[in-house]
Amino acid sequence: MLEIVCDESGSDGENLIGGNTDVFAHAGVRVAVEDAAAALVEIRDRVRSPAREYKATHLLREKHRSVLTWFLGPSGPPADGARVHLTDKAFFVVGRVVELLVGEQGRPPGVEMFRDPGVEEIAVALYRAGCRMPERARWRRFLIASNDMMRLRFRAEGTDPVEAFFQALDGLCPPGAEGEPAGILDLLRRNRSRAEVFRARIDDTPDLIPAMDPLFPAIVATAAHAHAHTNAPAHAPAYGQGHPVSLVHDRQNMLTEERIAWLTTALPLAGLRLVESWSDPRVQLADFLAGVARKLASDELNDRGDPELTALLRPHVDPLSIWADSRSGSLLGVAPRGGGRSAADR
Repeated sequence: MLEIVCDESGSDGENLIGGNTDVFAHAGVRVAVEDAAAALVEIRDRVRSPAREYKATHLLREKHRSVLTWFLGPSGPPADGARVHLTDKAFFVVGRVVELLVGEQGRPPGVEMFRDPGVEEIAVALYRAGCRMPERARWRRFLIASNDMMRLRFRAEGTDPVEAFFQALDGLCPPGAEGEPAGILDLLRRNRSRAEVFRARIDDTPDLIPAMDPLFPAIVATAAHAHAHTNAPAHAPAYGQGHPVSLVHDRQNMLTEERIAWLTTALPLAGLRLVESWSDPRVQLADFLAGVARKLASDELNDRGDPELTALLRPHVDPLSIWADSRSGSLLGVAPRGGGRSAADR
């Protein structure tokens, strides 16, 4: 059995816009337990902090830069058996709303993102247009309303999340306006009935896999990458060859028994089990990688990246990460999405 051990950083559940971070990172590592334990000992020896539990923040301190460059480098513990799936939370929200209102009719957003390439192009165009808007408050209100309309745990008394979303949409650009992104918003506006059906469905079935939690697409991406490489040539720097793949994941409240059962049935997985991070040094190693990747990717997204650290992170980044900013994406090693200009002027 080939085990990929996972942890995440930047998780705010379905609260993607009002949370503390703008990037979600999900790391999967393939490493033996004894090797992970030895790596943690070496990290402690290099950092020399009295803290009982080390986190990515220890590696990210400027005084420990040499430890961080070693960790991310070719001789570091993750080596080539690691992959980080990144999610720009704002783009994730835009993508989910566009999937709902423009995607194939009758098919709600699934665990995978952008099953329709045309939907992806529209989402990328709307995201980039929103990032260029001079009045940032209107764009943020639209993102918050989009997030609220599609989250399972929306509980604002006396508020209709669908009505709030379309009011925020009109606030971005009134009906009949011209120019960017008026055409896209008019397309969304015409499909209000889809939003109402979706909202009624999740109100009636609260145990659905949440459309607004990037954890689930990240697990899908990790499983898909591992499975794709099980038949790779033996010399390839990949997860393995010809082995069934199982995921070991840090305990997460959103990963209920019912959702795990669905994931293991729907995905190419032999199993998915949850563990406490303190009990498995491999999870702690994944936690380091996810936390470091989240911070470095967020810095790059906001045009304050460190070129050396971004270059060291790049080999670990999943090219199919959920990312639409072309400038930062090209530096991080994310495959281009859509076309057009960068949102670097955010």
